[in-house]
Amino acid sequence: MGDGSGFPGFHSHSYDRVYSRPLFRVASFSDSGDEQERHAPSPRGHSQSMSRTASSKVTAPSRLSPSMSMKKLQQVVDEKSMEDEEMELMKEKYTKLLLGEDMSGGGKGVCTAVAISNAITNLYATVFGTCHRLEPLPPEKRSMWNREMDCLLSICEYIVEFSPTVQAMPDGSTHDVMATSPRSDILMNLPALEKLETMLLGILDSFDKPEFWYADQRNQSFNESKKSFQRSEDKWWLPEPCVPDSGLSDRMHRELQQKRDQASQIHKMAMEINSSILSEMQVPLSYLETLPKSGRVGVGDAIYRYMSSGDQFSPEHLLNFLNLSSEHEALEIADRVEAAMYVWRRKASTTHVVSKWENVTELNADGDKNLVLASRARSLLLCLKQRFPGLSQTTLDTSKIQYNKDIGQAILESYSRVLESLAHNIVSWIDDILIADENAKRGHKIRMQKQVFSQISPQR
Repeated sequence: MGDGSGFPGFHSHSYDRVYSRPLFRVASFSDSGDEQERHAPSPRGHSQSMSRTASSKVTAPSRLSPSMSMKKLQQVVDEKSMEDEEMELMKEKYTKLLLGEDMSGGGKGVCTAVAISNAITNLYATVFGTCHRLEPLPPEKRSMWNREMDCLLSICEYIVEFSPTVQAMPDGSTHDVMATSPRSDILMNLPALEKLETMLLGILDSFDKPEFWYADQRNQSFNESKKSFQRSEDKWWLPEPCVPDSGLSDRMHRELQQKRDQASQIHKMAMEINSSILSEMQVPLSYLETLPKSGRVGVGDAIYRYMSSGDQFSPEHLLNFLNLSSEHEALEIADRVEAAMYVWRRKASTTHVVSKWENVTELNADGDKNLVLASRARSLLLCLKQRFPGLSQTTLDTSKIQYNKDIGQAILESYSRVLESLAHNIVSWIDDILIADENAKRGHKIRMQKQVFSQISPQR
């Protein structure tokens, strides 16, 4: 370990190494003061982790040949300066992270958990924010994503829990010691999220030579805009998918359908992990202070009568009755139902803050009307999120993320949230292509029928 860089998982070696991070590998520190060691090739081998591989490597030769041309010499110099610039950028980002996004040093920054959550969210927006097509991720963006996520996720390697164990000594005696192991929630969820990320990037990589292509609507004339695919008005700025006049082949159609099913399953798993992490976060007191006086006032008379009448309750029937037409309306209903749920929980519990509501089962809810209403509100909220998978975060979720101070939960929540967003986008992109393919095949069938009809019709 050197003393120049004090950040977990931050290596000051040049970027000719393979950015692979075996799970819970203890990150090393390198001396940033030794310039020669900084630019020396990494002694590590080309082993690859489950979740990340390097997309490009730059190898700087230790000795230049006298016969090397000036062009090659300039190329090596440019690559070295690019590495130095990239290293300084990483140092600046980590400094900003440790200062809580307050570079003034006045202590006005956010807590570390919020800073790390914002860093993962901003990194996702930088890498995937301009990606709107089914195509492999550009090498430079893949390298940025792998490099910075390795640094951010390496923090989890130091979030451990202690457990008593017996250690055998060479002389045959035994001693009771406290052994460290990764925290249970990180040990269970982080490898799963890394696997989901690998599968999502693999889906994008599989479309390197597709049968479809994209046309930028902003560069199209009025006549060219009349295509078989009609995009909704809220996505007018996205590139338009194009397919051959006769549609896609059966092989490509099956592949698209398989990839869509796979991305949909990944979206569900990421959403479940995110929901479980959010449920473990403590409800901020600032949110509890804004709750309405009664759950009936929160949800409204119509929803309250439906939820409190009868022994049988169906959240699907209630959502059909509400007939929500937009995600904005769905988010408003979700906020109201969630607020009412916590009002009923507070009335049903002896304390004002319930952190482990899952311990209250349906059997315990039979004797208290408030418990029944809270349980039904929770089922309605889950059904609402399943019907609107792209629903934004509720007021409670935003408040939990803002006031959370647990770094492990912040990493898992933000990591699962960005993977959930990526999976939802991939499903949406595949749906656009399948719609364009269906319209193209329908148009081709109509053209063929007209051609056959014109051949068999009598000539005038």
